[in-house]
Amino acid sequence: QVQLVESGGGLVQAGGSLRLSCVASGRTFSSYAMGWFRQAPGKEREFVAAISRSGGSTLHADSVKGRFTISRDNAKKLYLQMNSLKPEDTAVYYCAAMSGAINSDPRSVSSWGQGTQVTVSS
Repeated sequence: QVQLVESGGGLVQAGGSLRLSCVASGRTFSSYAMGWFRQAPGKEREFVAAISRSGGSTLHADSVKGRFTISRDNAKKLYLQMNSLKPEDTAVYYCAAMSGAINSDPRSVSSWGQGTQVTVSS
């Protein structure tokens, strides 16, 4: 199994940018599709973005398409570049290792990070 630790969250004004990072430990990082999910207070955890094992394919939720970009490198790191942030992007963001091919289903997640808070002020 892979262990995940997120960083990069914080407080930013609307229209600003943040870059989230997720560091994986273990030797099997490259065998997982990876994803980002988020959970706002009082709401269910929702899909944000996912990337294939090779990094050649990505998926982004409609609500973040054109503003957020997921990427990964061979140094066991996953990233989420977030631009043009909106107050409705405020949530705890979770890194996830996903079983199978790239997808948006949280039921396919085999490992979760502890989460990093992103707060966007208006």
